[in-house]
Amino acid sequence: MKVFLTPKFAKQLKRLHPVEKKIMDKAVQKIIDNPKIGEAKIGNLIGVYIYKFKVKDQQWLMAYEVISNKSLKLLMFGPHENFYRKLK
Repeated sequence: MKVFLTPKFAKQLKRLHPVEKKIMDKAVQKIIDNPKIGEAKIGNLIGVYIYKFKVKDQQWLMAYEVISNKSLKLLMFGPHENFYRKLK
């Protein structure tokens, strides 16, 4: 499966510590294995899925779009605070 990153996602990814990057890689792998694992959004965010996972003791969200059966686009990730406001 092809995975595309938005510039924002790539920039955020560069700032992660190695431990956080490993957790992120596992979360991305779970999404690749089952693209429908995330919660589908409605309204302004139709077509966007949100996958929730833990980093240390904090819950993070990852937004992504399924482009086709063979590709997906990772939009952004981060803690829940103001996540949806930034995503819009």
